[in-house]
Amino acid sequence: MSDHLKGLLVTTLGVLFLVPDSLFVRLIGAEALAIAFWRGLIAGGLILCFVLIRSGMAPVRAVMQGGPPVWLYMVLYGISAPGFVLAVSMTSVANVVFILAAMPVFAAIFSRIWLGEVITRRMVWTMLGVFAGLSIIMLGSSAQPGTDWRGDALALLVAACFAAALTAARRARGTPMLPAVPLALIGGALLILPFVDVWGPLPAWWPLFAAHGLFIAFASGLMVLGPRYVSSAEVALLILLESILAPLLVWAVIGENPGPWGLAGGAVVVLVLMLSNAVVLLRRRPGVRGDAGG
Repeated sequence: MSDHLKGLLVTTLGVLFLVPDSLFVRLIGAEALAIAFWRGLIAGGLILCFVLIRSGMAPVRAVMQGGPPVWLYMVLYGISAPGFVLAVSMTSVANVVFILAAMPVFAAIFSRIWLGEVITRRMVWTMLGVFAGLSIIMLGSSAQPGTDWRGDALALLVAACFAAALTAARRARGTPMLPAVPLALIGGALLILPFVDVWGPLPAWWPLFAAHGLFIAFASGLMVLGPRYVSSAEVALLILLESILAPLLVWAVIGENPGPWGLAGGAVVVLVLMLSNAVVLLRRRPGVRGDAGG
């Protein structure tokens, strides 16, 4: 099996493990912060055990000594994880995952600010299309039952934080980033501990807490390892699977209708991003030349 095919399979599997994330939040009958705590603690603990068994303490020490970019990554990732759970608890799953699909747009902006990378014409058009789709989603939040603009705004903040975390990780090349994931998840969980009763719902919901953490552990680990072997455009296209499948899964299992506004806005966001990344892939094919404006 080629490294490229291996990367595609590993990344796809990681995305599929991520798809039920929002469904777990809906199924567990506990406060959002309690869900976020156990999600982060269990997933982070499992990944950390894997790292320690596989490589010992050396990668963890490398991360702790990685400097400001690595520390910023952990802080932003640690904020994003509970932020996602809170956003899902406040608005519809469809709104949240469609808004999170806009992360590449924020990543392009942060890469311009922090890394000095040029924003191409293709990305400018992508941004305009994505922001049009997000506007449709947010406008519909006042009319669609089960949605709330505050949850949408929080999802937008989570997308920006996670995009900033990925940009910080690019500044930390040479540092193994897998150990940073569990440290961020566990750190975010511990910050929640003083503000919510995390033990009260444990006896009734521990099987779902454990399954939720296990799925996130597999998703996080695979999505750190897989993209080493495939292009960022291919990764972005695969991640869009989660934006499509997660609302459908929640709709099928618990009957949460995304609503016409969410579906319309989400369709705009997903289609614009698919087209944008498809253009990148086509231009990288042998014999196909892209213009200098990207």
